[in-house]
Amino acid sequence: MPGVSVSGLCRKLGMTRQNYYAQRRRRRRRAVDAQLICGLVQQERRLQPRLGTRKLRTLLQGALKEAGVHLGRDRFFEVLRQEGLLLKPRRSEYPRTTQAYHNLPVFRNLIKGRLVSRPNEVWVGDLTYLRSEEGFMFLALLTDKMSRHIVGYHCSDSLESIGCQRALVMALEQLPPGQRPIHHSDRGSQYCSHEYVNLACARGLSMSMTEEDHCAENALAERMNGILKSEYGLDQRFKTKAQTRHAVHQAIQLYSTRRPHSALGNQFPAVVHKSFLPPAPPSRGLPGHWVPGARQELPTGVQSTAPVGAIPVADQPIEPLRGSSEWSLPFPRK
Repeated sequence: MPGVSVSGLCRKLGMTRQNYYAQRRRRRRRAVDAQLICGLVQQERRLQPRLGTRKLRTLLQGALKEAGVHLGRDRFFEVLRQEGLLLKPRRSEYPRTTQAYHNLPVFRNLIKGRLVSRPNEVWVGDLTYLRSEEGFMFLALLTDKMSRHIVGYHCSDSLESIGCQRALVMALEQLPPGQRPIHHSDRGSQYCSHEYVNLACARGLSMSMTEEDHCAENALAERMNGILKSEYGLDQRFKTKAQTRHAVHQAIQLYSTRRPHSALGNQFPAVVHKSFLPPAPPSRGLPGHWVPGARQELPTGVQSTAPVGAIPVADQPIEPLRGSSEWSLPFPRK
């Protein structure tokens, strides 16, 4: 301001020149910190466009600490709010995929009130729909209740049981001998079919199903559907069925290897699941017999960054993550 010196301004405000310059440096540093935070958030949002603010803060703590930026949760929220980077909730409409009115056998709920302590103790399954311009697709998921890791999945263009069976086969291929999870699902005809039940029982799995409040009794499986749709773009309409399948594969890899999970102490599901398991044998269909090695200690992060793909949006090209060229898959690619 013309005619006004720093000394005169400080006398008017009752503050010292040192305090004035210290506060100016602090304001400038906060502006630089906010710019860095927004840049890191936007970079991560290119991969995970619907990742929540708390998980973003956990994921970016290492980079911020390396840059000498120290800020709490409230300041992190404030920066994102000022820059318009907080997520807004979205509503979606879901067609009915559960066909529970049938004459097939059903099973009682074996996991109600049960606490799990290791992977492959309980698997939960569910079926959800995806949209494409060529028609609906149906995604069958099997998730480990302890590690939150997706152990099997398959995207089919039919509501028949074959898609769920293929997801189950995928999960069974990585199941170590001697482990017999409880398989929990709703009472949909896909899971009650004789072919599906026989496939599960042949490997010693116990069948468990919801009894009364079907959504609440299969809440984790329902939650997995919501995460993949709301955070990884699977709730949009894709152009082709092939693009839908590709987006599903990308979303599951991102979820497994790059999404911190609060129920796991902000670990990644694939890391937690693998850390409890013995070394895997050579892949030859369903695992045979092998001598398991010593259990690994639970790591604090991923061993290497997975070069995941870009946003699972049909109209956008694939942009790999910088700094890596190999994709470390937690289970065989289908």
